[in-house]
Amino acid sequence: MNADRRFPASVYRHGSEPDARFTLANERTFLAWIRTALALVAGGVALELLGLELHAGLRLAASLVLVIVGVLVPALAWLNWTHTERALRRAEPLPASQLGPVLAGAVTVAGALVLLAILLA
Repeated sequence: MNADRRFPASVYRHGSEPDARFTLANERTFLAWIRTALALVAGGVALELLGLELHAGLRLAASLVLVIVGVLVPALAWLNWTHTERALRRAEPLPASQLGPVLAGAVTVAGALVLLAILLA
């Protein structure tokens, strides 16, 4: 396939074709982040819909944190994929991922909210 016709052009118009194994590993990482996003959304929805006898306000806050981060993760995963693929094509050092700190912070906050909801129930 012509590099000018592949999507996104902002990635494929740079550098040369990297080893296919690295490109496929980058794609697998992207898909893993998508699965993580789906799990976050499902967890947030389940937390609210299961009607657990927790402090209602804290339970809702934890659910919203999970769902909001679940919505943001695919966009961040896409940006991470493009930056990594461009670096691979240019034979540059790989960029640091922004997803790990975002996800760690969100899960910590959601977990703390659930813990408080349990303690205050």
